[in-house]
Amino acid sequence: MLTYPLNVAGLKRALPLCRLSDDLYIGAFVMFGDVELTVKCAEALLKIAPAHDYMITAEAKGIPLIHEMARQSGQNVYFVARKTPKLYMSGVFETTVRSITTAKEQHLYLDTAEADLMRGRRILIVDDVISTGESLHAVEQLVNQAGGNIVGRMAVLAEGDAVKRKDIIYLERLPLFRPDGTEL
Repeated sequence: MLTYPLNVAGLKRALPLCRLSDDLYIGAFVMFGDVELTVKCAEALLKIAPAHDYMITAEAKGIPLIHEMARQSGQNVYFVARKTPKLYMSGVFETTVRSITTAKEQHLYLDTAEADLMRGRRILIVDDVISTGESLHAVEQLVNQAGGNIVGRMAVLAEGDAVKRKDIIYLERLPLFRPDGTEL
């Protein structure tokens, strides 16, 4: 299997290359189960994070990262835009998203009780990877519907054209790949 050697937050990892189409492969960056990577990336992001009251991420791959960022910064509350509404939600805001790593359209939901906490507050959006920006856009829509003020958009990695964006903060770039493993 082809891999990409990633250096991020002082750590080295070999990312397996995964096929998206006949001509396009991506490096699979998965923080789940890698405690050292999660801790170091959270620490590095917090050093460059803008002042904020709350953080939010989309379910699911950003959850370990945002949890660790909250733990390290002493924040007791963070928000997760859910892929399905939960029984305990008192009401929901909804938006749609089509992620590069998901085959079909998805929905993201935010509890109205969480929205009440966000209203008028400084909100930092956090994710593991920003690529097409679709997931980021969906979370932005939820925060805007809730009345929160977005003060920053952060990710461990910016993939492909996301590196050209001026509105995101990230630790490292992640290129896109040809089938032979060379960078596009």
